Amino acid sequence: MFYWFLRYIALGPVLRVVFRPRVMGGEHVPEDGPAILASNHVSYADWLFMPLTISRKVTFVAKAEYFNSPGVKGWLQKKFFSGAGQVPIDRSGANAAEGALRTAKRVLASGELFGIYPEGTRSHDGRLYRGKTGVARLALETGVPVIPVAVVGTDVVAPPGKKFGQFTRPHVRYGRPLDFSRYEGMENDRYILRSITDEIMYEIMRLSGQEYVDAYAAVAKETARAERASKREAAEAAEAARDAGGTGQDGTDGSEMTPLPGGRTEPDARAS
Repeated sequence: MFYWFLRYIALGPVLRVVFRPRVMGGEHVPEDGPAILASNHVSYADWLFMPLTISRKVTFVAKAEYFNSPGVKGWLQKKFFSGAGQVPIDRSGANAAEGALRTAKRVLASGELFGIYPEGTRSHDGRLYRGKTGVARLALETGVPVIPVAVVGTDVVAPPGKKFGQFTRPHVRYGRPLDFSRYEGMENDRYILRSITDEIMYEIMRLSGQEYVDAYAAVAKETARAERASKREAAEAAEAARDAGGTGQDGTDGSEMTPLPGGRTEPDARAS
């Protein structure tokens, strides 16, 4: 009930009027029955705009911290995410992937739409990264079609790492459903899982127009963070070296001063 309140009364109308999201290929989403919506992930606002462009509810998994925060703020946050179609998952444990898979199966078994980001995390630079094979396993174990989705422009509306962005019209593009029934019973074959995942990512790339990087987003994000930290430390070290070598303890440039008539001073050439 709260989901539809947010969608049609509280939040949805505001987002539609302010941002006017565009949709292409919405006819590829079935009017009923289960389906997996596999999308790129460039902004934390992706899950807000995708459901606005179709008439059905879309369920996503979200990290459990959004549902476990204490106090009134935590309660409101839990109500919001629950009402917006999010279900909690503990991503810190060793069985996080299995927990997400069980949740997805339960949603699909009830005939609903399940949204998933195969990259596993947001892209930090707008490029499309290698997909994890959980989406392929889910498709094979449930026999449900996968609909590739590309969300474009949300990284302008809500840029990663920034509180505010720019006004633009996000674009949500849906591809034709992908049927992987030819691989039935092969959900434990890692080569098949990789092949299916790569096919899904190719369709997402084709829809989004993003540059593809054959590396996991989480690894690329950590590498970029480490490089930034290294550059920052190098800059700080260089600045400290300049400060240490360019001035004396008395704050001068390190040379001795020779008194001149009138109280003026000049550097003593003998000190050089």
